[in-house]
Amino acid sequence: MIKNRQLNQLIWGVMLVLAGIGVFFRVHQVMPRIEKIEYFSSITFFIRFSFYLMGIILIGGGVKKIYAYLRKPEAETTKSVN
Repeated sequence: MIKNRQLNQLIWGVMLVLAGIGVFFRVHQVMPRIEKIEYFSSITFFIRFSFYLMGIILIGGGVKKIYAYLRKPEAETTKSVN
């Protein structure tokens, strides 16, 4: 059960990283459409900043989960030795 849970966390971390990377690629496709909307044309910098921040947060969370998955086996082996 614990291994399955850890594997799920690894998969979730990879999915978060991929979603964050997807945000970076998608911003370039969506921003011209958003700029055409008159209501949002004056705040395009804030919208672009928000998208990039969301991508960074997604990638950061995914990397944190992957790092925790990779570090966990070492921590468990040191506990069993002591």
